Amino acid sequence: MSVALHIESTGHGAPLVLLHGWAMHSGLWGPFVPRLAKRHRVHAVDLPGHGHSAAPAAFGLDECVGALAAAFPAAQQPLTVLGWSLGGLVAMRWALAAPERVGRVVLVATSPRFVAGPDWPHAMSREALDRFGDELHVAWKLTVLRFLALQMHGGEHGRAALAALRGQLFARGEPAPKALFAALDTIRHADLRADVHRIGQPALVVSGERDTLTPPGAGRWLAGHLPDARFVAIAGAAHAPFLSHADAFGVALTEFLDGA
Repeated sequence: MSVALHIESTGHGAPLVLLHGWAMHSGLWGPFVPRLAKRHRVHAVDLPGHGHSAAPAAFGLDECVGALAAAFPAAQQPLTVLGWSLGGLVAMRWALAAPERVGRVVLVATSPRFVAGPDWPHAMSREALDRFGDELHVAWKLTVLRFLALQMHGGEHGRAALAALRGQLFARGEPAPKALFAALDTIRHADLRADVHRIGQPALVVSGERDTLTPPGAGRWLAGHLPDARFVAIAGAAHAPFLSHADAFGVALTEFLDGA
């Protein structure tokens, strides 16, 4: 049975679903929602075990897609799904599972694979992510805060963006530690490279030029292997371009939503 998701909906127009990243919740979209809600019916989702959504018995991409499918049953108008970081992985899996439901995807600072390997240089090392996993069991709050700092490392306006992320982190209570562990495990093991060519929906791939977690090389690869995609690199941005460079991100998103 799918876990019930907490979803905040506002605005009028074509449906737009927002999926956040690891350890966060949909509140981080707050500053951006009013802009989007002028022309879209915006649905900001708390992923399972995050924010106000209940913790699932098991967390994985398929479990997330099942919960989303239950929350957004078939309707006449297809959804545009915007996923950031972990949310991008979920968006890709949902687009693969339900092409009749997901009409377009926006993939922000995400990757088909978050771990580097001999054939995949566009990611963090497995050792680095494994360290986060080990530290998460010892002091999970400090580890999450350190992970947020890493997301902003090297980017312009990083201090303000980091403050925004930290300010939102516990705004909806503490995430379920079990869900955090399982979601990080999902990030460490997911590899959608062999599947993305089957995502035929129009797609926008947005990378931060200075992102060290999901480098722009991952975004370029992704856009190059999706059948119908455009790629935008936000100059000076790190892992959260919608916070650090909201105007540039907004222009890229609006052009896609209006033109795709």
